[in-house]
Amino acid sequence: MTSDQQLVAGPNLALTFDVDGFSNWIGSLGAMSPGPLSRGEFEHVGLGRVLALLDEYSVRATFFVPGSTAVSFPDAVRAIADAGHEIAHHGWVHEPLTRLTADQERAVLVRGRDELERVTGVRALGYRSPGWDMNPTTVELLLEQDFEYDSSLMGADHTPYWCRVGDRASAEDGFSWGRPTRLVEMPVAWHLDDHPYFEHIEAPGVFNMGLRPPSSVLEIWTGEFDYMADSLGGGVMVLTLHPQVIGRGHRLAMFRRFLDHVVGRGDARFTTCLDYARAWREGREPSLPSGAADTKRPTSGA
Repeated sequence: MTSDQQLVAGPNLALTFDVDGFSNWIGSLGAMSPGPLSRGEFEHVGLGRVLALLDEYSVRATFFVPGSTAVSFPDAVRAIADAGHEIAHHGWVHEPLTRLTADQERAVLVRGRDELERVTGVRALGYRSPGWDMNPTTVELLLEQDFEYDSSLMGADHTPYWCRVGDRASAEDGFSWGRPTRLVEMPVAWHLDDHPYFEHIEAPGVFNMGLRPPSSVLEIWTGEFDYMADSLGGGVMVLTLHPQVIGRGHRLAMFRRFLDHVVGRGDARFTTCLDYARAWREGREPSLPSGAADTKRPTSGA
């Protein structure tokens, strides 16, 4: 096996961190008062703890960073890159894409990417949409801006797949599959995200109780990883964490126990999203998911 084939063949864990800072509270929730903003301010505390833990375990991770976070916490964001972790794109100020026109979306995509590059010296090649939603034009924009992968969708669990353009949903005619492109999807899932379990949110139109005991989350995450490794024989589990969430003491202790479980198996590898997406792409051509209706559409050249 080549090194790329070996990476794809075994059980892999991609630790990803959304470094939202103030942006989620401002961009997604419209919360400008000191209370919620102070929760975003905790980002620099939680991030320091996360980086120290990753260094202890000698693990490289992927950090999805909004451009505005790089403005607010430039030294902290620079420290991520200096530690050898992957820097990826997470919008400008965590703005929900469905509120934007295509031109507005392109503008925030470019602005956020350029700010990350200015602060870190690294050009982001991976993208995660704020709130895990997209417009019909988002994949085209990512291809236009030379991104290699996205990590926002849930069409698979432990296997990447090809992002598409031109999907059409209709109540009358059913779902029409679009064209697969060369943009790799690194799939996510809400049950593999720390935010809904732990964060208590009360905002107009939004309520999340949160405040779950970490032991219940540990059970879910270890169960999911063991299923992938033992029943599927491998793949990648993309875990989504937020330093301002997982960086609280009792949650960080649980996260350490989860890492100990993965390391203790002896058969698992840690990977960045970019490394795994590139390894998975090797030797493959864009195609529709297995079992999808054969529309005979040509593969996108993008």
